[in-house]
Parts: sequence; C-alpha cells; structure tokens
Amino acid sequence: MARAFIGIGSNLGDRQQHCARAQEGLARLPRTTLVRASPFIETDPQEGVAGGAFLNGVAEIQTELAPHVLLGHLQALEAATGRATPHPPGSARPIDLDILLYGDCLVSSPDLTIPHPRMAERRFVLEPLVAIAPEVRHPVLQVTAETLLRRLGATAWVDPEGVAR
Repeated sequence: MARAFIGIGSNLGDRQQHCARAQEGLARLPRTTLVRASPFIETDPQEGVAGGAFLNGVAEIQTELAPHVLLGHLQALEAATGRATPHPPGSARPIDLDILLYGDCLVSSPDLTIPHPRMAERRFVLEPLVAIAPEVRHPVLQVTAETLLRRLGATAWVDPEGVAR
C-alpha cells in the first residue's frame, strides 16, 4: 500500500460538482481507499491557463495501484468529466487530476513525473496539502509540505464552506 496525494482542480463549468465527482471517483478506484480530502480553495489561473478561477484541493489515498496504473485511472476520471484527451496545454479544464506524491517514490518518464515537478512552487497545491498532511515530506527536497508553504509566504483565507476568498 502506498500513501499518495492527488491534486484536484477545476476551472470550467460546475467546478464544485466536478471536484466532488473526482473525489467520488477516487473513492471507487480498485485497490484504493480515499483517506481524506482537503477543503477547496479558489485561485486565479496560473501559468497562462485559460478560463476562470480554479477550485483546487488535494486528496490523500492509500493504493496498491502502481504509479502508471494510477495515472491511467486518473486520466479516465478526467475523460469521464469531459476533459478532452489529449488536452491542449493551457486550456480551461472541467477537471485536472495530478499525482503530487506517491510515497517516497521518484518517477521520471515522458508521461509521469513524481513528485509533481512544480508542486513546491504552487500555493494552490501546498495550501490544501498542508490542510490534510502538513508533515508529509517532499522526497527530493527533504522538507515538509508545511515548510514549503511557509517559504511561499502568507496564506489565503478559507471560508467555512471550504472556498478561499
């Protein structure tokens, strides 16, 4: 069993519904248990991505699926939510699912990099991750998620319904 963290984001259509369906899909994956999910935060699109504001969150799972098999299931969940496959870089997306961490595994292949290559620079990843697992360590940088977030500075406020303002 591996402890893995999945980034969940949506900036197209009914964002809350897409994110909720993604969490439900994660809970139904074979040989996988959804352990917990963070509150969602609302953020502006980053890195030139088209569309409106994102809802972003992180889910923790326990899985027996190998990293590439897990990736295939995540891509199937994205396709079931209406995300084009392949999707043009920078396009708006009803759902975006990324493997952020997979235990202490390091994966570097053309279609998958673990840990996620830009997670340490992305507040929209680190805030939800710290909300559920501040102690989890980045296997390359060897620091906790909480330390990575602190390095980015002040955090956003999350309202009682789980959406940052």
